[in-house]
Amino acid sequence: MNLSDRLQELEHWDQKGLRRHLPEAQGQDSNLLQFSSNDYLGLSRHPEVIEAAIVATRRYGCGATGSRLLSGNWEPHEALEAALASFKGTEKALLFNSGYSANLGILGGLVSPGDLVVGDKLNHASLIDAARNSGGEARFFRHGDWERAKELLEEHQKEHPEKARWLALDGVFSMDGCVVDLPRALEIAHDTQSSLLIDDAHSTGVLGETGRGTFEHFGLKPEASSHGLPGLVVMGTLSKALGSAGAFAATDSSTRELLLNRARPFVFSTALPPAVAAASLASLRVLEREPGRVRALAQKARAFRQALERHGAQVPQLDPTPIVPVALAHPERALLAAQRLRERAGIVAMAVRPPTVPPGTSRLRCTVTLDHSDEALEAAARAISQEVLQNEDRA
Repeated sequence: MNLSDRLQELEHWDQKGLRRHLPEAQGQDSNLLQFSSNDYLGLSRHPEVIEAAIVATRRYGCGATGSRLLSGNWEPHEALEAALASFKGTEKALLFNSGYSANLGILGGLVSPGDLVVGDKLNHASLIDAARNSGGEARFFRHGDWERAKELLEEHQKEHPEKARWLALDGVFSMDGCVVDLPRALEIAHDTQSSLLIDDAHSTGVLGETGRGTFEHFGLKPEASSHGLPGLVVMGTLSKALGSAGAFAATDSSTRELLLNRARPFVFSTALPPAVAAASLASLRVLEREPGRVRALAQKARAFRQALERHGAQVPQLDPTPIVPVALAHPERALLAAQRLRERAGIVAMAVRPPTVPPGTSRLRCTVTLDHSDEALEAAARAISQEVLQNEDRA
């Protein structure tokens, strides 16, 4: 397929309601109610976070000036990595420029030809792409089909006992808001002598009593859980609940050294600006000092789900996460609902369509943040429910 053929795909996507467009640029004076933000704890505009970025920019400049291995290793990077390792309960942490590059770097740096990476089909695209591009074999199982996951790993263990196996999973599935069954995943990893990668992008700052993520949610600790495993890595992002940018891999000292030497997105990328690292560290300190933010977020998410149901929308009563999918099935209906909500109610609730989600599962992906007042949650629930019911009537 040449470039001309590719360009014709745009027309095909238009006809099916699948073409992507940038939303209208946001301004400082926007009066829209934002229900598609990942700034779950409202930390992107916290005064301490902003001030930390300003101070660090004045001290270190706007850019890192090079990769971490050349001229780009600054004090804020190392301070943030130490804080993240302590927060996550691992020996070490290593920064990456985004969650996508982190997953590519982790699996690309730790997987060799002949190894196997097994993942859930609903994993984030970065985990799926990382598995496929790791150099090993990538296999995926139906969401929640743990027997199949174990079967795939056992087959590889029997046929290639000398090779490595990885079980790579989202902690919170980003389009559905459900939490992985971490105890089951750990059991399977131990039984099959597989390494485990947990993507805590939407778990950090969200799950657990103090926001430490998926492990804390289940009353577990990474360091204790890793005993007997060939390897354990917890990936997390700084761009969601922590309100900044970038990502990290939290793991043991030896694995960090491997990543520092073999993870190409780390080795060959200019480092995060020092000001971004300083802002992230400030966010982390606010979260550690104010863990009540995590509980307050869960309460708001629960109230939003209840309000949607009260007004007639059917939403999954799953886990205490701020991701609330509202099903509309067809891409065109999801797009129309998002457009009407913006124009008529001043609500931004973005439509998510294939291939981001499986065919027939288009939705409004609504997210709750601490910035939402009780009144805003109620108004949005009412408007979204009315739009969903109207779409059903038009079907």
